[in-house]
Amino acid sequence: MPVADPELREIARKHLLYHMICRKCYARNPIGAKKCRRCRSKDLRWKKRELTG
Repeated sequence: MPVADPELREIARKHLLYHMICRKCYARNPIGAKKCRRCRSKDLRWKKRELTG
């Protein structure tokens, strides 16, 4: 179900797309993470934010 309200849509977009992803185990981590919460690897990347599909 799409969100019609632009303010709520922006909140949902930030909640879903602004994470750090571990390159080793693909776990989601908070924005300010320095190492993975699951495997303790320091190899993190930003989640890709381009719309696909």
